[in-house]
Parts: sequence; structure tokens; C-alpha cells
Amino acid sequence: MVPENIQTFPSTVLNLGAETRATPLDDLETVVALYQSRVFRFLLATLRDRDAAETLTQETFLRAWTARASFREDCSLPTWLIRIALNLARDHTRTGRFRFWKHISTSAVDVDDVAASVPNREGTAESHLIARQQVALIWETVAELSPRQRTVFVLRFLEEMEIPEIAAVTGLPLGTVKSHLYRALNTVRSRHNAPRKETL
Repeated sequence: MVPENIQTFPSTVLNLGAETRATPLDDLETVVALYQSRVFRFLLATLRDRDAAETLTQETFLRAWTARASFREDCSLPTWLIRIALNLARDHTRTGRFRFWKHISTSAVDVDDVAASVPNREGTAESHLIARQQVALIWETVAELSPRQRTVFVLRFLEEMEIPEIAAVTGLPLGTVKSHLYRALNTVRSRHNAPRKETL
């Protein structure tokens, strides 16, 4: 869920010059409406800091609009936006004001908040509760993964991106993406797969 205090960008505020090439980002208001929640969810899952996620969500769309002429449509628009968000998150975690996964502040979110941001699927209230509890437990393990493994895991299972899309977002070769995903899955499975009971 995107907080209401994230600023939107009315199209009347951002005027295009006559010489500017038309791009899918020209109607920024519509782009924000379509993809803001997805970008925020990714940043919240990556940073686990609500204030930072809100700020960088706005920055993502400002950067995208400023660089709209460089969008060559060699990937989908949401993939391009997530790539920008990932780069901003990486820059943010390199600053002295923040240390990835170790920063403790009043704005930090816990695993339940991250679990609640997972897109809803149809089902009973009980199944939603069980799913949220499982996600919360898994997220504790995900927090301990290496930064690259964590990013690949989030993009694959939270954003439901395919391997080529993840490669496009991260700039990593397909083989490297697969390797990080394989290692991340092994770690998560080894900690959360209960021994199966033999059926009689």
C-alpha cells in the first residue's frame, strides 16, 4: 500500500518542449498512477525503511521523467522504473547516513509490514493470514542474504519478474542472475522447509 503522503505529479506541472521526442513518460501522471505502488513496494522491501522508500519513490519518477529521452523501449517501462529505483537504493545505501539492513530508526518497518505489501491473491482470510506469517518468517532469512542475492530474490518473488527482466534491471548476466537466485533459494529452503512426514 502506497502512503497517501507520496506526492503525485500532475501533468500540468511538467510541460514538454516542442523539440522533445514523444515518450511513454510524457504523461507522467498516468505513469505514476500505474506504477507508483510497484516502485514503492520494491523500495520498501529493499530498504525496509518507510521514509527512505517514500522519498526514493518520488525520486524514481522525477529521474525517469528527466531522463525520458534516454528510454529506448528496449525493455518494459516498469522494468526501466525498477532499474532506476534499484540504482537509487544502491546510492542511498552507500551514504554515511544509512547502512543497509543495519540501520535502526523510528521509521524502520518490520517484517509484518513488508509481508503486508505483497500483492494480494484471492483466497480466504485464513489463507491470507497464513501466507503473511510465512512471508514474515522467510523475510527474516532474506534480510540475511547478500545484497545481490536479496535484490534478485525480491525482483523474482515480490515483483514476479522473469530472469531476463531481472538481468535488465540489475545489469547482471543471465547466468549470474540464475546463480544468485539459486543460492538465495537454497538458503531460504534450507531454513524453512520442514521435514516431510511419510504418508501411510
